Amino acid sequence: MQKIAILGAGESGVGAALLAQTKGFDVFVSDRGSITEKYKQQLTQAQIPFEEGTHTLEQIYAAVEIIKSPGIPDTAPVIQGAVERSIPIISEIEFAGRYASGKFVCITGTNGKTTTTLLTYHLLKSAGLKVALAGNVGESLAGKVLEGCYDYYVVELSSFQLDNMYGFKANIGILLNITPDHLDRYEYQMEKYAASKFRIAQNMTSAEYFLFNQDDAEIQKYRAALEVLGTLVSFGLKEAEGLAIQYQGQTVQASFNQISAKVDTSNSPLIGQHNQYNTMAAVGAALLVGIAPNQIEEALGTFQNAEHRLQPVGQVDGIRFINDSKATNVEAVWYALDGIQEPIVWVVGGKDKGNDYSTLLPLVQEKVKAIVCLGADNSKLFEFFSQTGLKMVETQDVQEAVQLSKDFAEAGDVVLLSPACASFDLFNNYEHRGRAFAEAVAALNSTLA
Repeated sequence: MQKIAILGAGESGVGAALLAQTKGFDVFVSDRGSITEKYKQQLTQAQIPFEEGTHTLEQIYAAVEIIKSPGIPDTAPVIQGAVERSIPIISEIEFAGRYASGKFVCITGTNGKTTTTLLTYHLLKSAGLKVALAGNVGESLAGKVLEGCYDYYVVELSSFQLDNMYGFKANIGILLNITPDHLDRYEYQMEKYAASKFRIAQNMTSAEYFLFNQDDAEIQKYRAALEVLGTLVSFGLKEAEGLAIQYQGQTVQASFNQISAKVDTSNSPLIGQHNQYNTMAAVGAALLVGIAPNQIEEALGTFQNAEHRLQPVGQVDGIRFINDSKATNVEAVWYALDGIQEPIVWVVGGKDKGNDYSTLLPLVQEKVKAIVCLGADNSKLFEFFSQTGLKMVETQDVQEAVQLSKDFAEAGDVVLLSPACASFDLFNNYEHRGRAFAEAVAALNSTLA
């Protein structure tokens, strides 16, 4: 019996362990950290040996193959030792892909991949297809393959997952954008990060489809150098020759691969220019798998995005409150401000990551009527945005931030939490911040009821 070692006992590691066991492998799971009780129970119930808080190297290096968690860098000593011993190191996605009989729709990009993945899954599921949701969105592909009976797998892929995929092939691969991120894992070389993202199109032939954002400068920069053999399907908002999918008003116009379709997006709840790109990509994938435009239109109207991404969380006295806590960088805030048409009271702040706010200035001057700073240290925000002459206040309390925002707003306005900063100064993470904001809105609503 061949042995497989699995490094990391989170969602992907445990999913891979359970799948490997059913395929007849001798499985050993090792995690340098602690394993959550849920995953311990799953491993114990399956009688799969595991360890936590250490790596027993003789056990790991006895494996014919190592499946590693995407969070473990190649520089980790346990990985370096495996490389020295010529033991293949793969991702859970690579392993699971070997045993899946369905087709893969795979999505990557620095920003927007979760929204696009969830929307694509929703469009396929609403059309009645047997479809699974997996990958970086929170569920292991291995676990879904183990369940069986799926015709399609919609998979969100991070660059870390892509890095250890070799034989895997997407039937439809989507690349949304490339902006600098996680460069510490790529020797601070943008071309290495871009090459990682382009692995979404690896092993393709003309029978597979590569959907890419033609408006993205980094994609265009590296596309020529990184050869893609799949059938190219471009999408974008800017007029360009040969554009396969584009927005015209509130309609996605598609013309490629003998497909000619118009999809009305007016019922979609998604806000902002970045979501137009996400929608074009998802609609393109849905058309490729044969879903009719009228089915897509109906499903767009029933889509609910993941929490904390331009998520409506309530209305008080005609004022809409929107939770965009996931917007932890300036670019994401730009898209939020750009996409909202009503006057905005902007809730911003947190742990600054060296932000340059200058790109936001024109939008703030055009659309924002007041700024509420919610952070431990708001001095940089005050220093920069004081030039706008807008009303600015600060607080370290989310309930006070919501109350102050309501005081600045009037019926028809939007209060937007779009922080541009990390959450770690006052909150555990962006989810904690978003939930606290939503709870404060609900509390204000009940107080006024």
